[in-house]
Amino acid sequence: MANTKVAARPKRSFGEWLRSRDGQKALVMMAFLILPLALLFIFTYLPFAEMFGFSFYNMKYIGARKFVGLKNYAKVFSRKDCFSALKLSLYYMLGSVVQLAIALYLATILSFKVKGGDIFKGFMFFPFLINGIAIGFIFKFFYTRGFVFDTVLQWCGFRLDNLPYWLKDQRINNFSLVGTSVWRYFGQNMVLFIGAIMSVDAELYEAATLDGANKWQQFKYIILPSIKTIVTLNVILSITGSLSAFEPPYVITDGANGTGTYFVVMHQIAHVQQKVGLASAMAIVLLIIIFIVTLLQKGFFKFVFRSAEDEDPRAGAKREKQLARMSARKGGAGA
Repeated sequence: MANTKVAARPKRSFGEWLRSRDGQKALVMMAFLILPLALLFIFTYLPFAEMFGFSFYNMKYIGARKFVGLKNYAKVFSRKDCFSALKLSLYYMLGSVVQLAIALYLATILSFKVKGGDIFKGFMFFPFLINGIAIGFIFKFFYTRGFVFDTVLQWCGFRLDNLPYWLKDQRINNFSLVGTSVWRYFGQNMVLFIGAIMSVDAELYEAATLDGANKWQQFKYIILPSIKTIVTLNVILSITGSLSAFEPPYVITDGANGTGTYFVVMHQIAHVQQKVGLASAMAIVLLIIIFIVTLLQKGFFKFVFRSAEDEDPRAGAKREKQLARMSARKGGAGA
């Protein structure tokens, strides 16, 4: 057999490689990589680093700075109007649970053929497209004494004198503001749930129906495990969003009558009282809390949504047998 020699590939200079197809591809990829990273660094990480540095100073936006170390962080936990404002996040967390439950219920119904379902989806998603400030002004008018909400309740037989002040009564005003957030965001969650549910294999529903499973069992054992990723994502976003609620209490009540959330108090301290260092420390504390809550939620859902195959290796085989039985029954019916 004759020996064949492979010709040595000539070495290219850097300029030749840069002008070649491989060089052009690498250049384009680097450009698409560097530009977003540069923008992210300039407008996100650099301002965050500056804010972290501000948290160690007693300072205003203009004027001299005085280094105080961790005193600003101590004030966050000692001042009543700072850390105690986080208690109001419990109202928004409760609202997020209601919001997700409504969204998941409607998504489960609308994922199948429903008359007028597309129009209903559009109406439910529309509030998410409206600017948050505009929604605040809408509901400020909606809850005003004697206006829209009170008028509707009077049509239903309630007397105006027996109705509470929806934005002044501290027993009810935070629930009123939470209702605003639920109305705005549940349509977005519903659409995300619908997209996830529609990706589930339809044959699983048919197999479950043939085996006598009702709608609740189909939801529990087919739909919910199949969309666990999007459920986890929506819950994490909703809970972390409830910790940083700002627009409803700021626009509708301006934080009055016990409605000032952590973000509203932070805004007042930073821009009204000009205590920039303390406000920066509040932001860092909130970031740490959100990070911890996110980790706890991920661990919780990892435990809740444990795969059936991990718990029982025979679960996958059972599912395959169900599909085989369904195919056999179809074949027998066709014969």
